[in-house]
Amino acid sequence: MDTARDRRCRLRGRGVSRRVRTRKECRVSDCCTPSRGTAQRTAREVPAHHTGDLTGLVVLPGGTFRMGTDDAEGFPEDREGPVREVAVAPFAIDPHCVSNARFAEFVTATGYRTDAESFGWTYVFAKFLPGALRKRSPRPERAPWWCGVEGAYWRAPEGPASSLDERWNHPVVHVSWNDAQAYCAWAGRRLPTEVEWEYAARGGLDQARYPWGDELTPGGEHRCNIWQGRFPVHNTAEDGHVGTAPVDAFPTNGFGLHNTSGNVWEWCAGWFDHTRTARPMRGGSYLCHDSYCNRYRVAARTANSADSTSGNTGFRAAADVPAR
Repeated sequence: MDTARDRRCRLRGRGVSRRVRTRKECRVSDCCTPSRGTAQRTAREVPAHHTGDLTGLVVLPGGTFRMGTDDAEGFPEDREGPVREVAVAPFAIDPHCVSNARFAEFVTATGYRTDAESFGWTYVFAKFLPGALRKRSPRPERAPWWCGVEGAYWRAPEGPASSLDERWNHPVVHVSWNDAQAYCAWAGRRLPTEVEWEYAARGGLDQARYPWGDELTPGGEHRCNIWQGRFPVHNTAEDGHVGTAPVDAFPTNGFGLHNTSGNVWEWCAGWFDHTRTARPMRGGSYLCHDSYCNRYRVAARTANSADSTSGNTGFRAAADVPAR
């Protein structure tokens, strides 16, 4: 994966083209989640808290399922396919992403500082910013709808003048893979593997495109929080949301999980590929639109460096199930 292009964060002039690339031009992390391109920081140790406690988690029996896709609408370069039968052991997983309220408990208990706080900045979707801040904030060359905003972090998601307001039940964002690891260690949890995540996200359906079936809006009903309208100019918010939605928005899948398509990208355990340079993410986000990125499908995947953060990246936790 070419990450050098993401390391250049430059101020954009008025004459720069804002053309949105086609879906097939959108490579891993170009558009979905911009990268710091460093991956130098590692997760720091925090004291464990609820080790072995599965309260609040959905316990899944495991078994075998058909993972991946050969769908023509997919991204072969992301190694979504081929379809293969995979075995998964019993495990437990959060029914929804970790919320701001829950992450606040972790920070209060440990004094933890996120990577976004340590670096002093993180990526925010440009349309969410007031004009003056948007103009002075640098933008990644290949995804100019993002701004690197100083002072933004999980508690001030659009910069120093912002706050969570009524978003305590929304997924925590601006958290890196390192931050997710630290939270999981404190909570006696871990990140799910990609195999576990996809098994859980499918909700028992075999090779369906989405957690509820193959049709994006069955009967005209929106089942997930993604972009409607013209990206990145105008979001019509037909699904009821601009930006993040509550962690328990929309109906659950067959296993009782919320929002395994859209809302926020979710960090997973392991490496994205053999280069061992990036960590995998699943699920897509509120910025996904079929015109350039349909990675809200359950088989879709992307990746980023372990210390990268953005306003559309969060996580859910998992845990081992004790043997009987």
